Amino acid sequence: MSRWAIGIDLGGTGIKAAVIGEESGILIDRRMLTDTASGPMGIVGQLAAIVGDLYHVASKTLASNDFAGVGLGAPGAVDAEKGVLSYPPNLPGWTVFPLRDELHNMLQEKEGLSIPVFLDNDANVAAFGEAVYGAGRDFRDFLMVTLGTGVGGGIVLNRKLYRGAHGTAGEVGFMIIDVDGPFHAGIQGTLESLIGKKAIVALACQMIDASPSGSSAGLLCGNDYTKLSPRNLHHAARDGDAVALAVWQKVGSLLGVGLANVTALMDIRKFVIGGGIAAAGPLVFDPALDQLKRSTLPSMHEGLELVPAHLGNKAGMYGAAALCFG
Repeated sequence: MSRWAIGIDLGGTGIKAAVIGEESGILIDRRMLTDTASGPMGIVGQLAAIVGDLYHVASKTLASNDFAGVGLGAPGAVDAEKGVLSYPPNLPGWTVFPLRDELHNMLQEKEGLSIPVFLDNDANVAAFGEAVYGAGRDFRDFLMVTLGTGVGGGIVLNRKLYRGAHGTAGEVGFMIIDVDGPFHAGIQGTLESLIGKKAIVALACQMIDASPSGSSAGLLCGNDYTKLSPRNLHHAARDGDAVALAVWQKVGSLLGVGLANVTALMDIRKFVIGGGIAAAGPLVFDPALDQLKRSTLPSMHEGLELVPAHLGNKAGMYGAAALCFG
């Protein structure tokens, strides 16, 4: 019988958790809203309850001897060795918190379970999920980039997560692309400040205003640009709208500059791209690859590849479980 684990993706809005077989994938899953108002211990209680539920249901049909533990991906800086989460951006009121040990203790006290718990950053966990189960299975080294509300990343080197000395490696969203660009989190000109969701919409609004003929993307949001979304821009570009196409060209090019910096610094040439913005597909991927090649030496071009992530919003659960399998 193959091993099984519980993988959890903790977010500022919701908690996703699943029983995952090492070979069979997701067997049982659960979701709940994150009770951010309850503070760190309140959320630990939520995590313990969902683990207890999944474990007791799964153990009716799966051998407890094959259980490998609980893996947890969380937003913010994580010291995986110490099990400490620091200043998660989407969890108000948190500072430096021993999340792994607190969850382990509460599982013992409230659920009667003495089981191993593994903790890592959510972007790292998503990258590891793609490495083991998804688009990165055939790559020895790659960077995963998640394009959504923000821009996140996780580095896999020699099939292992690279976390850095302090657990913050892979934060590609904080690379400086334009020193005169907008501020984000107190830093000027970051990649996230330029191609995060809000930045894409702001860019689109500027380009629509500057276009004599406007854009069909406006029709898709009822000409209420406070409701304009990347999805609207995707549909408009797919129908040939010139402004929407230009927006995606710019977004892809900026992404390509960021990837070029990674290639130049680390000789990484494989990139797995996920997140909601990546649904634009070739509209982003093609200009990103073109810019990546323009921004790197010819000697760095061999093997350059951008591929879409395969696991979608399940990558975090898969990667968290994979932490348990070693």
